[in-house]
Amino acid sequence: MAKQRSRELILVVEDEPDIRQFLCRVLELEGYRVLQAGGGEEGLKIARANPITMLLLDLRLPGQDGWMVLKQIKSSPKLRDIPVIMLTASVSEDQQDRARSMGAADYLVKPLSAASLKKAVARILRSKG
Repeated sequence: MAKQRSRELILVVEDEPDIRQFLCRVLELEGYRVLQAGGGEEGLKIARANPITMLLLDLRLPGQDGWMVLKQIKSSPKLRDIPVIMLTASVSEDQQDRARSMGAADYLVKPLSAASLKKAVARILRSKG
């Protein structure tokens, strides 16, 4: 299974270094290749330049926030099919509905466990085929 996962390239866009490091470490231990960005603009640049399989995207980012990045991802012919998991501390159902209506594949509330992250990523990648 790790061989198959090693082809998956996941981009983590999170401005909090400790959270970003945690997310990346969990994914790497699962056998995924991981790229990371500390802000929206940097994340978009990396997504456009690499064959990203999935994007983990924080909502609250400096500069372009997660909403702006999600909108750009989903409006780009090259990037729109990339599944995006939104990450936020907000449990607001309105925000969850908004994220899904904009094309997000999932919405995870921080703090999140390694188990919930692994489960969500595996489920979405399986459904992607």
